[in-house]
Amino acid sequence: MKALISGGTRGIGLACCRLFADRGYQVTALYSRDEGAADAARRALAGVRFLHADVSDEWAVTDVLEEVGAPDVLVNNAGIDYFAQVQDMPLEAYRRVMDVNMGGTFLLCKHAVPRMLSRGGAIVNVSSVWGVSGGSCESVYSASKGAVIAFTKALARELAPAIRVNCVAPGAIDTDMCAGYTPEERRDIEGRIPLRRFGTPDEVAEAVYFLATARYVTGQVLGVDGGGL
Repeated sequence: MKALISGGTRGIGLACCRLFADRGYQVTALYSRDEGAADAARRALAGVRFLHADVSDEWAVTDVLEEVGAPDVLVNNAGIDYFAQVQDMPLEAYRRVMDVNMGGTFLLCKHAVPRMLSRGGAIVNVSSVWGVSGGSCESVYSASKGAVIAFTKALARELAPAIRVNCVAPGAIDTDMCAGYTPEERRDIEGRIPLRRFGTPDEVAEAVYFLATARYVTGQVLGVDGGGL
């Protein structure tokens, strides 16, 4: 069994690589920029193959799929954020966030699906709680993650019954994306979460694995958010 995981060198993606490898999958992980994180990931997960590929680049995506072949599980995790009020959001930053978060998900599905159709499989997309409820000063990020949710629901109908398509919507998770909070901001966020703490990448990976292997589940958005924000 093969798993292809984008954004696989840190945070949720790295946790997914570890869990799928532990469960016997042959894992290929994609990353776009941070060679230092990739080197550290290679040392930590010797059995996982890490490939440099920008998921917003169609040529890079096609090259990866030609090299890797048909995955049994595709996890679209690669994503970037940009924190700004809408009037301060540069057009270039808007395009980059949309190109990676939604565009990368689209391109990997576009080129993986033809290879998966004859054998079946599962796609799990990684959205965000902000894709459900919206986040102040993260309007474009929220829009990109909301698009991932809509894409998931539509694609699940389009590809059934051959390929199941689901989505996780993580809340406050201890990753680099949440590392900039001050202690006061963190306490405020934790106070609004019913489970009173941030989640871990491993807990999101467990939800991803569940959706990848739950044979009668498709078109669903699973919140991994401690009860909501």
